[in-house]
Amino acid sequence: MTAPVLRRALMAAASLAAAAMPGARHAAAQGAGQGVAPGAAPAAAPAPPPTAAEPLIVRKQVFEAGEYRTRSGGTVPNARIGYQTAGTLNAAGDNAVLITHFFSANSHAFGRYAAGGPAGYWDDIVGPGKAIDTNRFFVVSSDTLVNLNLNDVTPTNPGTTSTGPATIDPRTGRPFGMNFPVVSMRDFIEVQKLLLDSLGVKRLALVAGPSMGSLQAIEWALAYPEMVERVMPTVCTGEFDAFLMGWMELWEVPIRTDPNWRGGDYYGQGRELPTRGLAEALKIVTLQARDRGSLTQFGRRPVEGQDPARRMLDSFAVEKFLDDAAIARARTADANAFLYLTRANQLFLNEVPDTAAALARSRASWLVMPAVGDRIFPVTYGRDLAEAVRKAGRPVTLVELQGGLGHLEGVAGMAQAEGAIRTFLGT
Repeated sequence: MTAPVLRRALMAAASLAAAAMPGARHAAAQGAGQGVAPGAAPAAAPAPPPTAAEPLIVRKQVFEAGEYRTRSGGTVPNARIGYQTAGTLNAAGDNAVLITHFFSANSHAFGRYAAGGPAGYWDDIVGPGKAIDTNRFFVVSSDTLVNLNLNDVTPTNPGTTSTGPATIDPRTGRPFGMNFPVVSMRDFIEVQKLLLDSLGVKRLALVAGPSMGSLQAIEWALAYPEMVERVMPTVCTGEFDAFLMGWMELWEVPIRTDPNWRGGDYYGQGRELPTRGLAEALKIVTLQARDRGSLTQFGRRPVEGQDPARRMLDSFAVEKFLDDAAIARARTADANAFLYLTRANQLFLNEVPDTAAALARSRASWLVMPAVGDRIFPVTYGRDLAEAVRKAGRPVTLVELQGGLGHLEGVAGMAQAEGAIRTFLGT
């Protein structure tokens, strides 16, 4: 693996964005305005379309959904999510694209918040002249409810806005903790629908996302079939079966067994956060998101100056890498949100009997892109999804992502799919 590809893979694996506590919510108008919907009032006049040599500058905005009633009957007093856009919505409101993000990400799917800042995770395929062309499409990407990230604000990143367990419950004046209502993948879609309505979007030319984003894309095809023209689930599955549910349980165990978790009640002043448990959970995710080839540079060598053959507390280089990456990620994240996200994954398509029943409602064309080395959603799950779409009578193309990054091919390896995406979108 070349050094640039490795760096991009490491960045993708460490992509955690932050859902700040209410009082520390981020400024919604950082950077230049770029995406414009009819009737929307950007904080500043939109910048002219960039040339190929210029970065796409996007602006993080905040959508206030108001009181939201979850699909299970709970109430979120003031649902808020962040979002970003690029391109211009046409008069018919039907040239929109929605990008839905993966488990540890946020709305920063494309562009940069500042000229020197990091690019969004799908910047290879979203932007002016790219496969998902912002000169043609009005592209929207939003944070989800219960977003994992809590403290990711930096000088070049305005951070995440997401209502969740760290949000203050107005009834008590304290964070919700585990009293926050259970939310499902369908709840993510319903809040996104409210956002799109507010922007004037009438129809989606494409819904696309990797990993957990693929689950949201599939839920969109079920929830609003008349609105969705194309679906592009990437590193994906059409079924969250018992095997995958079991993996979610393994992800959760380190958090639930950390004594600092306190049943989710760790937000009080002076209390220790369950950082160790969250880091161990994220370490499992980090390793499972990779294929063998992405770690070959570590080999079997020990940490410099250590000897695991002589001392049990000494470590191998790959162990130190996983530990360091997980601790760094845990410092920007919220343990309770991690648990709410795993539950939302488990509740994928929970309102229909099975995948076939869900796909029977779809009116869309499909581009299904699993990765051959995926250890989270093994490639057979993507193949099964494509076959189920075919049996449902919908047009489907199956493209299998290649390479040594495993699940991360759906983030850092998307340049290989540019031609397939252009063909799918008719560009």
